[in-house]
Amino acid sequence: MLPHFSSTLRLRALAIGCLSLALAGALLTDPPAPERARLTAATTAGQHRFTQYTTTPKFRTGVGEGVRVAGGSVTMATPRGRVQLAGRTWAWSRWTSQLIYPAQTFTELIPTWNITTPARTLVQVQARVRNAAGTLSGWKVMGTWSTRDARVKRSSGGTQSDSVARVATDTLVARNGTLTSYQLRVLLLRGPASTASPVVRSLQAVASRPATTLPVTSRRLLPATTLNVPRYSQMTHRGQYPQYGGGGQAWCSPTALSMLLGYYRALPKPANYAWVSKTYSDRWVDHVARVVYDYGYHGAGNWAFNTAYASNLTGDAFVTRLTDLRDAERFIAAGIPLAASISFSRGQLTGAPISATAGHLVVIAGFTSTGDVVVNDPAAPNNSTVRRVYDRGQFERAWLRRSSGTVYVVRDAAHPLPARGANLNW
Repeated sequence: MLPHFSSTLRLRALAIGCLSLALAGALLTDPPAPERARLTAATTAGQHRFTQYTTTPKFRTGVGEGVRVAGGSVTMATPRGRVQLAGRTWAWSRWTSQLIYPAQTFTELIPTWNITTPARTLVQVQARVRNAAGTLSGWKVMGTWSTRDARVKRSSGGTQSDSVARVATDTLVARNGTLTSYQLRVLLLRGPASTASPVVRSLQAVASRPATTLPVTSRRLLPATTLNVPRYSQMTHRGQYPQYGGGGQAWCSPTALSMLLGYYRALPKPANYAWVSKTYSDRWVDHVARVVYDYGYHGAGNWAFNTAYASNLTGDAFVTRLTDLRDAERFIAAGIPLAASISFSRGQLTGAPISATAGHLVVIAGFTSTGDVVVNDPAAPNNSTVRRVYDRGQFERAWLRRSSGTVYVVRDAAHPLPARGANLNW
């Protein structure tokens, strides 16, 4: 018998909306222990936290079970068995990474993935971590995911906890002390009669140790630049399709993501959002809200689900944590806008269209000559008022305070990442 995780209820404060009952997910038994992979040592990224974004080792260095590794991707070859998930039977194959050792210890891990799921296929992404005492956590389900929601409702794994780590929706958090390494694996699933396969192009994660204090405001690094990011308001969708997280007033994340997709001319095609009422404007926002919606916590703000969907349209997307706005300036200079997770109380962000929030997504579109931040804020009442300029210090504190500099990085092949140098955040 395969063990199952039970459904539980918890509160998530980093996105608008509440968690609800999580989909139960099947977890297969462990494969043989893979060879360990150690990353080279690196300097601390900033004085206030250590953050490291890493892709998994080459797929050929991991442990494959019934998979084919070719062209830099993993697909199903000969399934190893069948598993029951969400009341259906699925054939499965699996790939497991080596243990990955960031250059310093960490307390939080956010996995993300770039995966294509044809009809009648889906994936389950799992992670486990090792603490400083050498104890491995159990495998945790970070997401049962597909771009489709007809057969299985994509979902985070619900509350999972042991002596080493616990899951907080899209983040794996240390229970006590620090963590030294992590491991990712992906379960590839398809209907028993299907010959299609998910295509796993990449798995990655950001390992970080959030700070307990905020640093001084960073100083401007690069000349003023503002990108021509389209402007969409979530509030123009107020009350639309409340089954997807409460309607537009809660859609900061899919609206911000739509702005990034629009920048790359990679919005979903009209045929994809034909189901959306033709009386609505910017109908693609409603569609994006649906395809990133997490049926586990009943919200559209799951970080990994947002970037997983975007990667299918632009070619690459992931979540990472940046040290300060100087890192963000490097992305803007490379022509890559960012969706940033911020939180603030009354009076802490002058000019914001909302007075306070425990979690809100906005787009960093550029910087002024004085270093202030040019932002597309989806909480504005309409598209024409989305563009804002926020004080650098206020915005940086709002961004670092709770999300620890979390951003969505979405890009296409024409926009390579900025030079990494000693920076390990991307």
